[in-house]
Amino acid sequence: MPIIINLDVMLAKRKMQSNELAEKIGITTANLSILKTGKAKAIRFSTLEAICKELDCQPGDILEYNQ
Repeated sequence: MPIIINLDVMLAKRKMQSNELAEKIGITTANLSILKTGKAKAIRFSTLEAICKELDCQPGDILEYNQ
């Protein structure tokens, strides 16, 4: 898949654990894990917004297009 999820990179930069982010944005750790591993088929804009707000980043910091 040409879309790469860099969520683990942003979590490391912010020194935050996945379960802490999941709790703050109101999703399960399982759903966040699916997103982190790139197995998700879609992401809601509200979820992406919440992630960006908590990690103080832009959507482009998390999502990358690679041909």
